[in-house]
Amino acid sequence: MNPDVLIRQEGGLGRITLMRPFALHALNTPMCGDILAAVTAWAADPSIHLLLIDHQDGTRGFCAGGDIRMLAESGAGDATEAREFFRTEYRMNAALEAFPKPILSIIDGVTMGGGVGLSVHGSHRVATERTVFAMPETGIGLFPDVGGGWFLPRLGGELGTWLALTGARLKGADVAAARIATHYLPSELVPALSRQIEAADFSAGAADLLNEILSRLTHARAQASFEPYREAIDRCFRFDAAEDILAALDAEDTDWARTEAATLRAKSPETVKVALRQLREGRAADTFEDSMRMEFRIGWRKVQSADFLEGVRAVIVDKDNAPKWSPSRLEDVSDADVAQYFERLGPNELTFWPAG
Repeated sequence: MNPDVLIRQEGGLGRITLMRPFALHALNTPMCGDILAAVTAWAADPSIHLLLIDHQDGTRGFCAGGDIRMLAESGAGDATEAREFFRTEYRMNAALEAFPKPILSIIDGVTMGGGVGLSVHGSHRVATERTVFAMPETGIGLFPDVGGGWFLPRLGGELGTWLALTGARLKGADVAAARIATHYLPSELVPALSRQIEAADFSAGAADLLNEILSRLTHARAQASFEPYREAIDRCFRFDAAEDILAALDAEDTDWARTEAATLRAKSPETVKVALRQLREGRAADTFEDSMRMEFRIGWRKVQSADFLEGVRAVIVDKDNAPKWSPSRLEDVSDADVAQYFERLGPNELTFWPAG
């Protein structure tokens, strides 16, 4: 039994409950491995009709990401542990994306990084007023992984590019308005939703019955707080060069654009360029697995990069929030600097099937 994640079958329901509250349920390698094994088994199990993913009652956050400190400590060495984490986590992401039955994730609380990868690839995602979504990786010199290269470019327009490069946070109903969640309801109704899911018989048609339950409880999406800036987001973040995005923001000459430009300039220049290429290649990818292979190549190398180690030092270890990026300007990051992260790994390439 893994104390960090509770995995069980309840009738026709496969249940995964995150149980690591002291770390806001951040994922580690054993958690990802156990979830991968369960999802793989349940995909072929005719007695399982629906998968439910949530976190321990009465605790904060859904899932704050992965074990960043471990990744940095491993990256400072031979990176073996970090790479094994990515290999296991990305296989888990792929198993969830390919799961042939409905998946309901209740993302009630902080949902970042690995928590996004655990939830966003399923069919149904419920946000509440306590949900906080972000992919903040460019601020620590990492990159928006766990399938970010696949789902972010498919949110519509350049919303995903804005979220990935700036690390912008979406709260509550905005998460549903962005289509990161499929439904929204007040957190006080989450227990009622769980009770109805537990009591239902999904054997005759899980998707239809789940939709019926959700329609009774969830609320209509309100206009998103980012909606007044959608045209500017699409206009400024449509470019394939980060320097052109910054130039477009500077040319807008609005308070919103000045704030976004300042935010972008504070991120790791190398990582901003890597993430932008990741999103463009992910948008063109034929399959989810192709996109994840690309991300594995990036992650394999990024955990040993100077900017990732410096970002973790500044944000997580010393907490001075004053990283010294190298290079310090977008203009000094060459195409060759970016391209090295995307080179094939030969025998170390990520494989999916069979998992393990």
